Amino acid sequence: MKQSDTSMDWNHAHAGNYEHTIALKIPGYHLLYDMMDRLLTAQLSQNGEEAAHILVVGAGGGQELSTLGTHHKHWSFTGVDPSAPMVLAARERAEQAGLLDRVALVHGEIDRLVPASRYSAATCLLVLHFVKGREQKLKLLQSIAERLDTGSPLFIAAINGKLGTEAFSIQLLAWKSHMLDNGISLPDWEKFVSSLGAESDPIPAADLEAMLEEAGFEQVTRFFGTYLIDGMFAVKRGRALL
Repeated sequence: MKQSDTSMDWNHAHAGNYEHTIALKIPGYHLLYDMMDRLLTAQLSQNGEEAAHILVVGAGGGQELSTLGTHHKHWSFTGVDPSAPMVLAARERAEQAGLLDRVALVHGEIDRLVPASRYSAATCLLVLHFVKGREQKLKLLQSIAERLDTGSPLFIAAINGKLGTEAFSIQLLAWKSHMLDNGISLPDWEKFVSSLGAESDPIPAADLEAMLEEAGFEQVTRFFGTYLIDGMFAVKRGRALL
């Protein structure tokens, strides 16, 4: 999940810097969360839910907690993340926003959560590319699906694409220009590039869509895109979307 990364290092123990640096690295970073919030609000309104309980997979840093918690006073959150420094950063951010009474944070993988728990929605933003291999990615998506009510939405964003292709390389060149122009150092960029396929495991967006459907989701919709990052919205199979 949003784990240690001295190569891909928008997550590591520089947790105090995460909120600032991640927005420099990803174009439209805050827009991703704003769009997720608006779509989630629309879906839960359609489902007739006011006091929603949201599962945040990869809660480190606290961006989802901050965005959703400050806008929705009747929502509660369970966040899970395997990185202790990032869980601490999320806790500090939730405390600063006055959200601790509505937030439960778990250090570890999603399997630490009681399988019988049910959530109104789930988010898994900037996480899946850190999970190695199709089997483990699918297992994570299935674990999320198992904990959602029928018709509940999942919002997922990840680095996607086929490594080694010309299209992937062109996207990287453009992304490099963006990062360097925003103050990210060349060594940090080079560490990020060298981590692709080593510390991370991007897959084509079409493969992610197919995997979501296999895991028990339907009506997969792409709602966000910036260079190699895609944001997708789906619902647990069994009930119509908006």
